[in-house]
Amino acid sequence: MVTFFIVAALLTISPGADTMLVIRNVISSNVRRGLLTTTGICSGLFFHAALSALGVSVILVKSAAAFYVLKTAGALYLCWLGIQSLRKAFQKEGNPTSFEDNKKSRVRFKKSFLEGWLNNVLNPKTAVFYFAFLPQFINPGDPVLAKSIGLAGIHCVMSFIWLSFIVFSVHSVRLLFIRPVFRRTLEGLSGGVLISLGIKLAFESR
Repeated sequence: MVTFFIVAALLTISPGADTMLVIRNVISSNVRRGLLTTTGICSGLFFHAALSALGVSVILVKSAAAFYVLKTAGALYLCWLGIQSLRKAFQKEGNPTSFEDNKKSRVRFKKSFLEGWLNNVLNPKTAVFYFAFLPQFINPGDPVLAKSIGLAGIHCVMSFIWLSFIVFSVHSVRLLFIRPVFRRTLEGLSGGVLISLGIKLAFESR
């Protein structure tokens, strides 16, 4: 179990698409949106654990075509998120209060959880990792699904703590650079990184 904690911790703190998405959503909105994105990302871990327990993830390991389809979907999704950030970066600032308009905020909050969940679920690396890694900690006779969900729960807690730390850290910095020009610059940087991650994923092999 110590090995699981160590490997899961390394996977959690490794910067990637999940981390970048959280940073992007905090920059474009606030802490609440960042935490909702984090919750969506962590929920995706249970999805991967369930697929691993049910043996569905073996398709991604054995079938190059299935892996390619999921990888392409994930890459396109990252690029789409990046393009959205770039669009915001080049938009002219309107009324400052519109940034916190209640109606628009509610829409963003609803999207935040789904963005995080899809970002994690469409990551083929996570699916393959769960399929290859979790079975090592399941003994013969153990309830496979329950044990897999339990291990994912441990990983979920670790991820939520780490990403929440990033949320509040980025938010504190964002308050220092609240001026429109800085916000647009950060949006542009976030968009560029997300697109780069999408392109990198598209050309990666298993």
